[in-house]
Amino acid sequence: MKAILMTVAGKPEVLELQEVSKPIATHKEVLIRILAAGVNPIDTKLRQRGTFYPEQMPAILGCDGAGIVEAVGTDVQKFGVGDEVYFCYGGLGAEPGNYAEYITVDERFVAFKPKSVSFAEAAAAPLVLITAWEALYERGRLEPGEKVLIHAGAGGVGHVAIQLAKLKGAEVATTVSSPEKANFVTKLGADKVIFYQETDFVTSVLDWTNGEGVDLVFDTVGGDTFEKSFPAVRVYGDIVTILEPKANTVWKVARNRNLRIGLELMLTPMLLGNIEALIHHGEILQQCATWIDEGKLKIEVSQTFTLAEAAKAHALVETGSVLGKVVLLN
Repeated sequence: MKAILMTVAGKPEVLELQEVSKPIATHKEVLIRILAAGVNPIDTKLRQRGTFYPEQMPAILGCDGAGIVEAVGTDVQKFGVGDEVYFCYGGLGAEPGNYAEYITVDERFVAFKPKSVSFAEAAAAPLVLITAWEALYERGRLEPGEKVLIHAGAGGVGHVAIQLAKLKGAEVATTVSSPEKANFVTKLGADKVIFYQETDFVTSVLDWTNGEGVDLVFDTVGGDTFEKSFPAVRVYGDIVTILEPKANTVWKVARNRNLRIGLELMLTPMLLGNIEALIHHGEILQQCATWIDEGKLKIEVSQTFTLAEAAKAHALVETGSVLGKVVLLN
């Protein structure tokens, strides 16, 4: 089969289309013919600096996939040949990822693809859906009627986080950089849009909350944004980030406001081999598929590339200005 191999870390050009052996489904695995693979910032970071398992090279990147079950292992019960599925698995360096024509995945980690969307839209969804779900519902403990600030609401994680927060019954403020993105997040349900390059987002949030601050900040940007967000959170509130806080972070404001700090990394179950958590990821995707088919949740695909154009896709994602998601098509 054809796959994009990364033999060394480096610029996008290190991604090369090559022939590799087609995997075989065993026991509880399903063999999936991949029709689309999502491209995420984690993919570009692993390509730049090397995977989590540098001794296991070359690597096939790509955590997100959607396709059709082509064969099943002897112990598979849930899926059959011909089923359309989507999932988040592989691509970190230990297990082959989805920049390929085929992959084998334990059936417990897989969900039925939403019937109402394309394979491209389905492949764009898993990592960002699971990340936003865990950050808002599990790390941040978001409740109906609460107010949340979501940074970079037009991005891959941000645009689904807005929708998941609204589905929970929360009020949403979000930061954006352009009128186009403002229009986009407003259509997704954002209640307050903040142009962070023109306006101090902390001041805007405090005005919006009568000086109290939001119940939860979801930081998808990292860097200085994380620390700058502390005064925007109410006393005894929550802040969740998907990036590692800077070593020189000054925690005084967070401590004085008695904030609860949440760290969200949806890759943890794959990195630690936590089967129960991986099964939970499949359950999250199945619930989100229902919401997608009910018209309550939408995944934005900004641009697609062929599998052979993986380097171009990485270059685009690295600009940091993509609205929604980028996808590779087979």
